[in-house]
Amino acid sequence: MKCFQDLYEAIANDGFTQSTLHIIDELVNQIENGSTDLPRFNLREHSGVCKAGAALIGATLVASYAERSLTASGYAGSGQGGPSSWEIDELQEKLIEQWAKAARLWVEASDDIVRKGFGPMIAEGAEAKVYYREGSPAVLKERASIYSTTQKALDAIALHNYIFPETAMHVIGFTRDSDGLFRVILTQPYVRCQRLASKEEIDKLAAEKGFHDNREGQGVNYISERIALEDMHPANVFIDEVTSLPICIDCIVKFVKK
Repeated sequence: MKCFQDLYEAIANDGFTQSTLHIIDELVNQIENGSTDLPRFNLREHSGVCKAGAALIGATLVASYAERSLTASGYAGSGQGGPSSWEIDELQEKLIEQWAKAARLWVEASDDIVRKGFGPMIAEGAEAKVYYREGSPAVLKERASIYSTTQKALDAIALHNYIFPETAMHVIGFTRDSDGLFRVILTQPYVRCQRLASKEEIDKLAAEKGFHDNREGQGVNYISERIALEDMHPANVFIDEVTSLPICIDCIVKFVKK
């Protein structure tokens, strides 16, 4: 589409100047109001994109440019089959950081700022640091990528929001932790856990969302025609104290490879 091409040319020629930021903002507005679509997502999945907010959409546009430019400049006609995932991931992180700094969405020394603004850290796993202050309706997460590229990590947030709108994630910024690891800063509704969900309850939740078990009933992975859910174990699926129903706070979400 011409609007995407105009953006890609602006980034390539001018970097993240005020003019380029304006083009990104205009395109983000068009995507949020439904007049323009992100090509990878169908109409229903776009609800998850919009729930994630303008910061995720902007980062997605920049990540898309990064992959496109790397493919075109380094591999066009080379017969090498395209850039590797780590090359794509590296450039996407680099350009998203540049854009986020220009757009004032980058947070330096975020751990201290988050503790002061959102409360102490209550959990830390391979993917996220979680902060919460008692009485708040939401937690804040500094979410690292466990996906092959940054774009897929952003897609996962949008797809989670589409499938599990009751625990939708809203991106508010980006940072690097003390180890230099790129992280997405987001908020998510706080779920008061009655208990961990059983395998049968997780199976039922997945089925209600249109998924079936992808490991012959033995695992925690589920699949539909377009999307795969992985890591749907009880630590990621709780029984909500308010509704007494299973609720997914996090899992691995990705498009099914065609």
